[in-house]
Amino acid sequence: MMRFETLAVHAGAEPDPETGAVTPPLHLSTTFEHAPDGSLPHGLLYQRYDNPTQQRFEQALTALEGGARTLLFATGMAAGTTVLQALPAGAHVVMPDDVYHGYRALLQHYGQRWGLHFAFVDLADPDATRAALRPDTRLIWAESPSNPLLKISDIAALAALAHGAGAQLLVDSTFATPCLQQPLALGADIVLHSATKYIGGHSDVMGGALVFRADAALAAECWNLRKLAGASASPLAAWLCLRGLRSLPARMAWHGRNAGAVAAALAAHPQVERVHYPGLATHPQHALAARQMRAFGGMVSFEVRGGRESALAVASRLRLFINATSLGGCESLVEHRASVEGAQPTSPPGLLRLSVGLEHADDLVADLQRALAG
Repeated sequence: MMRFETLAVHAGAEPDPETGAVTPPLHLSTTFEHAPDGSLPHGLLYQRYDNPTQQRFEQALTALEGGARTLLFATGMAAGTTVLQALPAGAHVVMPDDVYHGYRALLQHYGQRWGLHFAFVDLADPDATRAALRPDTRLIWAESPSNPLLKISDIAALAALAHGAGAQLLVDSTFATPCLQQPLALGADIVLHSATKYIGGHSDVMGGALVFRADAALAAECWNLRKLAGASASPLAAWLCLRGLRSLPARMAWHGRNAGAVAAALAAHPQVERVHYPGLATHPQHALAARQMRAFGGMVSFEVRGGRESALAVASRLRLFINATSLGGCESLVEHRASVEGAQPTSPPGLLRLSVGLEHADDLVADLQRALAG
């Protein structure tokens, strides 16, 4: 059986049969020849429906996640929105209380218009999750690790709860990537990725992906919605995401080593009130993370003593950590989450989220220590 690192390099990257090119080709055509009667001798009709570059990426991510089918979208938000819109009218969705703020805003603005009911629950609390389930619950939506508090959800336990209630489990595994965690093997039904982040890996492409454990009705509905709503990614985005998959194991190993060093240094600093990183023994779900993840990833968040103003001052003094949104690129980023979450932020006011990049760990730690020292 091929090991994960080998699979990442070779899945979807077979040499081009026409030219022998080792790098996967990029097909930019928006349309494809069909027969006079509309039949498809090449299996393709129109770029919005499908295209060869997208097929390569979907084949690769399906293999890395151990799924049955993958759909690539223009963004992670487009992928997640498609799942919600594919649910039957009147469906109830259980969401984590610290879900990514974009999905919270989406449901608050449009959920009722789409006929959805929803509840925000601490998914780390099995009793609270069980109590939130209703006869009309069709989906439990988890983030593990979560954004930005890096909570860890027990994926196997949530899958059992979901299936016992006649629902499905979706896991947003953007922070972990398939390198560190494979939710489908733990019982999840759908894995969601913002491919803009670690999968793309270079802060130069946007994309989102859904990986399904079974190629069944919900996957077909999501494919049809992607086609009709025009949520497809461009071939160039598919090509860049496929490029990212090939180096993903190497990058995630370095991200994780750096993040571990940064988290340990922050945990020992007197100006830091709390560090959120599942690799620390002090993390409340450290044992669970160690059990269901191969490593702990490149995201760290921490709370600065003194609250919002102190956190903003620290962020302003950083030089290697760039104040910018998003995550998962080669460069290290810092963001004051409460400031970008809109009028009703859910992140603690003193929290800074770090996307720990591929620089040398000693330089990153020194940058943080200088900023914390004032």
